[in-house]
Amino acid sequence: MTGLLQRLARFAAPGRVALAAPPDAKASRTAALFAFHGPGEPVWTARDFRSLSREGYEKNPVVHRCVRLVAEAVASVPWLAFEGGAELAEHPLLTLLARPNAGMDGQRFVEAVTGYLLVAGNAYVEAVKLGDTVRELHVLRPDRMKVVAGPDGWPSAYDYTVGAQSVRFDQDGSPPPILHLASLHPTDDHYGMSPLEAARAALDIHNKASAWTMALLENAARPSGALVYTSEAGLSREQYERLKDELETSFQGAANAGRPLLLEGGLDWRAMAMTPKDMDFAEARNAAARDIALCFGVPPMLLGIPGDNTYANYAEANRAFWRHTVLPLLGRLSGAFTGWLGPAFGGVRLTHDLDAIPALSSDRDALWKRVSDAPFLSDDEKRIALGYGIRE
Repeated sequence: MTGLLQRLARFAAPGRVALAAPPDAKASRTAALFAFHGPGEPVWTARDFRSLSREGYEKNPVVHRCVRLVAEAVASVPWLAFEGGAELAEHPLLTLLARPNAGMDGQRFVEAVTGYLLVAGNAYVEAVKLGDTVRELHVLRPDRMKVVAGPDGWPSAYDYTVGAQSVRFDQDGSPPPILHLASLHPTDDHYGMSPLEAARAALDIHNKASAWTMALLENAARPSGALVYTSEAGLSREQYERLKDELETSFQGAANAGRPLLLEGGLDWRAMAMTPKDMDFAEARNAAARDIALCFGVPPMLLGIPGDNTYANYAEANRAFWRHTVLPLLGRLSGAFTGWLGPAFGGVRLTHDLDAIPALSSDRDALWKRVSDAPFLSDDEKRIALGYGIRE
């Protein structure tokens, strides 16, 4: 746009005032592309959060346990605050995170943030200020929030809608009123991608397999068979309907399991045995459960899913879970909350107390020994290597 105005000014008619070129300003080269997306208009998420939540977290035991396992692990690690290189024993931000609002303690708050991030791929936190001081933090439901893109394509506001009522949060001020945590979504500019979207096929297989097992139990926990009429004369319509009703009312369901079937008039029962394909149904269910656990970063061994021998024992699987799933989430939370609330609280830096994780105690002991046995490091360098600041 600047080059176009300069060319128009060069060819302006004599005697007319030339257009002044605007001063250079920093801007992303992709901002102009976003402008065609409709700046100022709400951008709704394309996925159905309610369906994912209902079919996954609310109905599927593997999804429910994976989300609970990750969220509770993340929430169990205490926060730490640093000012420069010095650790702070007390700080207003630590007090706020320990009691974000009147109805929620710090652990439940982090569980909610992590749970929404896992189920929806997005988590939203509202900062409530009294004057210039942040006094409360509230977790907002992702399905009620929508992004309002600004002229540059980035979120300029958020609309939170409940029924017919809507509240707009303009992202101005320090800190902005809304913190948006989003998982990576390769094809969405504003919303994150839930692990359930990648595991949707496995989720459907597992749910359908459970429904099939339930139907089998309701049918006396045995496969179907065939009633063979050995007489040359066929059954009348009345006889057929009476036999059908008697089978449905007296021989189906768990309460009627094992009841003998009394046949007359040339009828013979021939049971149909399960085929190898039917017998493989349970393994398909376990394979789907392993795929779901894989998407959430939970070793199947921790969930009691058979057929997984990746780790030598439970303890090793638990350490892998903390290293590859929990620690990256802790890093995301500490970085996001530091960038959001840190400037409003004197530039404090947030992190987590990794020494308080029992599953990683052997790793921390090995690190402490390796650093303490290094003669070429000074005491201050050792403190920095272990995550502490220089002693003043």
